[in-house]
Amino acid sequence: MPAAVHEHEPGRTLRPAAVLVPVVVRDDALTVMLTRRTEHLHHHPGQISFPGGRVEAHDSSVVMTALRETEEEIGLDPERIELLGELGDYHTGTGFRVTPVVGLVHPPFELALDDFEVAEAFEVPLSFVLDPANRERHRIEYQGRMREYYAIPWQGYFIWGATAGILVQMSRFVGLDAGR
Repeated sequence: MPAAVHEHEPGRTLRPAAVLVPVVVRDDALTVMLTRRTEHLHHHPGQISFPGGRVEAHDSSVVMTALRETEEEIGLDPERIELLGELGDYHTGTGFRVTPVVGLVHPPFELALDDFEVAEAFEVPLSFVLDPANRERHRIEYQGRMREYYAIPWQGYFIWGATAGILVQMSRFVGLDAGR
């Protein structure tokens, strides 16, 4: 398993969360499914994300959290998902310890978006988001500290923060770059 990625303040208590990195098996190529959060949400409005969320007391594992949240947010039946494994935890600057769970999604499937949380779901070619040539490095001052983050612009979407960071981690895991 890859090492954890740390964006948080040392010593800060992190809340456990999990996301599904849904890799869709299409006839012509693999894609990754992403969501755009609705604009009215308190946390990360309008941002591009993976389906997922906080680990709840009744979740038996982070995998179950990722599958439950995916079904709740986009209506993707867990039966359509072939679990491949987990990437290293991603410790966010906003106080979460996110476990990315990677799964192959086998069509056909229909989505039913939770319109309170999810404005849209879309797919991006996996080869594009994993290619180091398609990512940018940005800097921003946040809470008095300069922070760096990855971004992957794609057809009008700005994939950044933990979502882009997880894709960079996945790219490294499959050997497409050596730390670019």
